[in-house]
Amino acid sequence: MDPAPDPTPNLAKEFPVSWEELHRNARALAWRLLPLTPFKGVVAVTRGGLVPAAIVARELDVRLIDTICIASYDHKDRAALTVLKECGAGDGAGWLIVDDLVDTGTTAKAVRDRLPKAHFATIYAKPAGRPLVDTFITEVSQDTWILFPWDIGPSYREPISRGG
Repeated sequence: MDPAPDPTPNLAKEFPVSWEELHRNARALAWRLLPLTPFKGVVAVTRGGLVPAAIVARELDVRLIDTICIASYDHKDRAALTVLKECGAGDGAGWLIVDDLVDTGTTAKAVRDRLPKAHFATIYAKPAGRPLVDTFITEVSQDTWILFPWDIGPSYREPISRGG
């Protein structure tokens, strides 16, 4: 009998994302969302959703942008969820929520609870959080840590064959 899978896998797989790749994926997200337009406005989930939200808002010609500010991570460590700022989108009807990633779904659930009628879109989705978003571009495994361009700088990487 196989042991039960670890519900909190070691995030050993790193997936670095360049600025160009992020921009390309945010534009792809806008293409997927285009048939749903117009939106009243965009709600960016900070901080990770700020850059994708700006790109999507530009591509969809949306000028009204708000934020919902939630803290739940410190680099790779999950912390207690704290809502730092609510947004003014009412129940979310007609609004588009944009975040960089849905991971475990903790942040997405908090946003969904506040804006239940909004359309929720992310660039990346992991299996645990995937059911909470309406539109996404790329699904990645739950044990992958995405390194966004604002979190990293260029540096030497060991080849994969040597543990890099």
